[in-house]
Amino acid sequence: MVLPVNLDMDVLRTFVTGVNLGSFAKAANRLGRSPSAISLQLRKLEEQAGQTLFQKQGRGLALTEAGNIILGYARRILDLNDEARSAMTGLSAMQGWVRIGLPQDFAETWFPGLLGRFSRAYPMVRVEARVDRGSALAEAVQRGELDLALTWGSMADAHAEIIATRPVVWIGPDGFRRNEGETLPLIAFDSPCAFRSAGLEALDRQRIEWRHVFASPSLGGLWAAVTAGLGVTLRTAEGVPPHLRVLDPAASGLPALGDIELALHRSGSDQSSAIARLQALLIEAITPS
Repeated sequence: MVLPVNLDMDVLRTFVTGVNLGSFAKAANRLGRSPSAISLQLRKLEEQAGQTLFQKQGRGLALTEAGNIILGYARRILDLNDEARSAMTGLSAMQGWVRIGLPQDFAETWFPGLLGRFSRAYPMVRVEARVDRGSALAEAVQRGELDLALTWGSMADAHAEIIATRPVVWIGPDGFRRNEGETLPLIAFDSPCAFRSAGLEALDRQRIEWRHVFASPSLGGLWAAVTAGLGVTLRTAEGVPPHLRVLDPAASGLPALGDIELALHRSGSDQSSAIARLQALLIEAITPS
């Protein structure tokens, strides 16, 4: 009788953390482990999975098909573990009302799952979520219309807390290459937009001419425009549609981009236990430990 192989929970968390941060070097720093220890954990996961999970892509690593499959299961396993831990906190009778705002990137990726787990663990807490642009969310917090908000950049809010950073990347169709001497067609939100500003600054530094060919108030609109071949856009790697690609700047003839800050805004009123708990889960999801 062949005994089943148990996937190591710590190894899965290291794997998911590295993918979320876009770098296993950053994961090593976040988790307080050496790069060599992280490498050993990843090799252990490949041995347990019985598959190659990574492949070379430029100077970095990309997930193989098996890597993407195990990533989905790893997130579900960790979510269930964290949900069980939350249910054991003795706060299941917690009541209240939480109003939260967040960018579309998260509303279309991991936030619905987190909200579902939160609602199951704390069924007496009412949550209202608002998806909008960062400037509108920051202003809503200041007016007391929201208890919490996540935004890309601090939005000139001196009280905002920077809780994470993410690399800004170019996104376009597979094989995109900028034609030298031609104006770059850019797809982005209208100002104010931290991603648009980062892209324009990088393009202007390298004296690359650009034109804003498409604007949309929705992230889905940007993806549709890129899919239609109207140009390239820039965002983080989270939530990129599977038919589009994160572009290698050197291979695509585009300037390298820096990181963008992710800020947490809080209302000035005293936090209830429900607000504090959802805030803690948000930070944990964004900055896994």
